[in-house]
Amino acid sequence: MDQLLAIRAFARVVEAGTFTKAADSLQIPLATVSKLVRTLEKHLGVKLLLRTTRRVTVTTDGAAYYEKTAALLQSLEDIDSSFQSAQGKPRGHLRVDIGGTFARLVVIPALPDFLAKYPDISIDFGVSDRQVDLISDNVDCVIRGGELNDLSLVARLIGNAPWVTCATPGYLEKHGVPRKPRDLETGHSIVNYISTRTGRPMPMHFTRGKEKIELAVPHVIGVNDSNAHFAAGLAGLGVIQTLLYMAQSHIEKGDIVPILEDWNPAPYPFYVVYPPNRYLSNRLRVFIDWIAGHFVT
Repeated sequence: MDQLLAIRAFARVVEAGTFTKAADSLQIPLATVSKLVRTLEKHLGVKLLLRTTRRVTVTTDGAAYYEKTAALLQSLEDIDSSFQSAQGKPRGHLRVDIGGTFARLVVIPALPDFLAKYPDISIDFGVSDRQVDLISDNVDCVIRGGELNDLSLVARLIGNAPWVTCATPGYLEKHGVPRKPRDLETGHSIVNYISTRTGRPMPMHFTRGKEKIELAVPHVIGVNDSNAHFAAGLAGLGVIQTLLYMAQSHIEKGDIVPILEDWNPAPYPFYVVYPPNRYLSNRLRVFIDWIAGHFVT
């Protein structure tokens, strides 16, 4: 029996909650994971997991064994990382979950620089705006914007993205250029972003000095994807409030025009988030440092 592999397989089943997810994250067949765990149980002479058709439950012995072996696995990770650091060559595989727009416009265009610096690191990007369980999904880190709701996770601020309120020249010619936020309440069409978490339109925020205004204007079009939201604004369907990095190239070409420029809301923070109980490997550390250095504020 490859005891170390069996321990890793058992640990991933505990963390992922299912044999299937564990097999996927380890990139080995489901039957192999099941056999490794059974062999480990036979070797120890105890039942580590209770299996049913719907779920896997950790026994008392299994919980105790996981706690002790988790420390062992982390120590091995520490040893590997220390040698990699000493050699100055971070290596290995990263799994990063990231929003689609941020990936397309900020991270992926800059990746050649990262891969040139760290050719021995490979990365799988999960591109989505879904809620990710970093432990069960075996994700090294998540890059997300906005307020952080899960205080149990470790978060590092990597930058702040400015907002811009804008519309197409054709739209402004037809509806007029608003001079203050309240002008949007009458005679204007709004394209609202619909929150994927709540299913509700996100209000538009405006700040000038100490003055703050929040507008919840009924929309003609509502969209729950940031790329489609911007596309609706670019099509002249109404006024949008979006992140500047999405609109910058179109502003430079004159396709869309900033409005209410002295009423921009506070910048939108972006974070790298990872579990507190997961060792921050050298490869993850250099990735986080790199992306923080490339974030355009």
